[in-house]
Amino acid sequence: MKALRLIVAAGVLVGCSAPSEDIRIGAAGPWTTGYGSMNQMGIQLAEAEINAAGGVRGQTLTVVYVDDEGDGAKAATIARQFVDTPEIVAVVGHVNSGAMVAAARVYDGALPAVATTATSPDLTGISPWVFRVISSDSVNGVDLARFANQLGHRRAAILYENNSYGRGLADAFRRNFTGEIVGIDPIADDVTNVEPYISWFRLRGPDVVFVAGTEASGMAILREARRQRLAADFLGGDGWTGVVGEPAAAEGAFVGAPFSAQDPRPEVREFVTRFRSRYGREPDGNAALAYDATMLVAQAIERGRTRAGVRDVLAAGSIDFAGVTGPIRFRPDGDPIGKSFVMTRVRNGALVVHDAPPLVESTPVRAAGGGQ
Repeated sequence: MKALRLIVAAGVLVGCSAPSEDIRIGAAGPWTTGYGSMNQMGIQLAEAEINAAGGVRGQTLTVVYVDDEGDGAKAATIARQFVDTPEIVAVVGHVNSGAMVAAARVYDGALPAVATTATSPDLTGISPWVFRVISSDSVNGVDLARFANQLGHRRAAILYENNSYGRGLADAFRRNFTGEIVGIDPIADDVTNVEPYISWFRLRGPDVVFVAGTEASGMAILREARRQRLAADFLGGDGWTGVVGEPAAAEGAFVGAPFSAQDPRPEVREFVTRFRSRYGREPDGNAALAYDATMLVAQAIERGRTRAGVRDVLAAGSIDFAGVTGPIRFRPDGDPIGKSFVMTRVRNGALVVHDAPPLVESTPVRAAGGGQ
């Protein structure tokens, strides 16, 4: 099996109980996608910084990376392999909602896992061994709808990827938008022909189009909207943080993001500088959340040591953890306390905090030669 070969290649033999000279955690996500790659870079940066600072309990932290392709069945298989590998004391991930929901049932009672960007309401309370560092779509959809209301929009069209993430976010937005919903339609996450949707919107005249999906479907919609010159604002959730990669189409789009690289807080400025130095590019919310999840898990291992101990530390909220995405503590249902979106807008290829003054870098940052 491919996933098993990857684990063996990383030096972790399933079922082996021999003492290890390092401390190992698992990480799973769709690493070949844009958002998955950003997640992996965030984890890798945290891993490197933890080890440069002396590791965890004086031992090297080793992260075992396995690609789950965002697929629930693969995620469950990988979760079982992680559970059956005694050296792995915790997991960072999974990334996608569907993958995390499937894996959570395997981790339950056996292995603590901290999801990075999985936002489905189905995860809330699914297991006392499963946590996440991003707020639920039931919260995010409310924030996005309220933002659309505050902008004065009265007619909204909704498109949503027909998966756990898209359905949950779209439903929360629909229930909290105070104007008229002129259309709500499912789309595939790899949709390419969106011409019929945009043509229909031109006839119905929405003043805002909300898309509950990821960057791939989002870019297809934004490109076609620009081609047809649809006069409407476009709004997406955290799945849209990668649309900045095509600024000509995405310029002006609103994105509810868990993080902005333009945030002036000192801890964010330092994180952005380190990320740029390592990878030669700006971090997005995927990278920042994955970085925070890894740092948090490492601190929990410092105190908890065993799988059950790590779970207890995370559940107790005894770590005073101030991440680059904000302070992180968990409710009894595994959701983070007080986390919410930052409303941003795409400006010149960056997510700029909406209505905030532009950030001026005090010193230029030299870009390194790319990531791993």
